[in-house]
Amino acid sequence: MRKILSIALVAGAIATPSLAADAITAAPTPIVAEEFESRWETTLAVYLWAPGISGSTRIGRLPTVDIDASFSDLWDNLDFAFMAVGEVRKDQWGFFVDVVYTKLSSSATAGPRGGLEVEIENQLTIATFMGEYRVLEDNNTSVDLMAGARVWDVRLDASVTGGGGPFSVDFQQDLSETWVDPMIGVKARFQGSSPWFISTWGLIGGFGAAADIDWDVFGGVGYQFNDTFSLLAGYRAVGVDYDRDGFLFDIVEQGPVLGGVFRF
Repeated sequence: MRKILSIALVAGAIATPSLAADAITAAPTPIVAEEFESRWETTLAVYLWAPGISGSTRIGRLPTVDIDASFSDLWDNLDFAFMAVGEVRKDQWGFFVDVVYTKLSSSATAGPRGGLEVEIENQLTIATFMGEYRVLEDNNTSVDLMAGARVWDVRLDASVTGGGGPFSVDFQQDLSETWVDPMIGVKARFQGSSPWFISTWGLIGGFGAAADIDWDVFGGVGYQFNDTFSLLAGYRAVGVDYDRDGFLFDIVEQGPVLGGVFRF
């Protein structure tokens, strides 16, 4: 029962472009504002993140549940997932959005003779909104400072039914918890004269405003086929420690990322 609850309480998500193999031929230099006048750029990436999850969670007066689920455990209970990231830039300024949505469901029998039917459905949405300011650029190499917020929305529906006579059970519990964490960070891309490039980012937030800490690190290698399309593969780790009003959500998710990036 605890394994079912731990799998259903969490699902993961998030990532972004890029880690590569070529040397940088020129060091980044400070941006010259005139180079970016009237230049609009839009980037859209659709990706798959395959994390394992560890940590602990608790709802109300229920005991704390320790979580240790591999990606294959989550995959077995996954109903639907959507992961995408977009960025719009002009001059030195940009706006970045990342959205991850997952829905998991699990069912099992419980009780001395398996007379109880337990069903749990979990929906998790993680949405990140960041403003960007480009501080360094040299051809395809760039460094952006970021500041904004991350929204977490956790929804859990649980039911236990079955039994008979005076021992019949019909229990329903719906829970939703939403919070917003302030976030700051830095994002960088390094590319020389070859189509290979390295991309990395690091975000940290929470600061006790909602979660005690909320962090996100990514590193990847990409290959740019042309001015419009590139592929990336990398590794990402995300952690959050939220404990408010009897709801504990203290987890770390980490695993490989694979995605396609479109630039317009």
